[in-house]
Amino acid sequence: MKKTFNLVPEGKNRDRVLDAVKHEIRKYIKRERRRELPEGVDYWDFDCKFGATPEVAEVVHLSAITGLIDGVAKDEGPQFYVEILAKHGHRKARPVVDAGAPTDTAPD
Repeated sequence: MKKTFNLVPEGKNRDRVLDAVKHEIRKYIKRERRRELPEGVDYWDFDCKFGATPEVAEVVHLSAITGLIDGVAKDEGPQFYVEILAKHGHRKARPVVDAGAPTDTAPD
């Protein structure tokens, strides 16, 4: 999804437009996560960008998008650009912690 959302359409309530935009973004993410995973892939990950325009959009984490949208709405920005692209995700094994090994903590 690469889209510029207008938050001030003529004749519509700004709050309802904001809710509709958030719903559309969540719906897209859910739809992408339902797609069948290719062989060797653990989950769907997302590359995200957010900004006022496509030229100034910066890389952000997926979980930060709703907060950024709320920030634009609070500042009464007229529009914003969001880019969410699905990619293959591979889980990494957590490092094993040896119970008998000394820890690097300072004495009390």
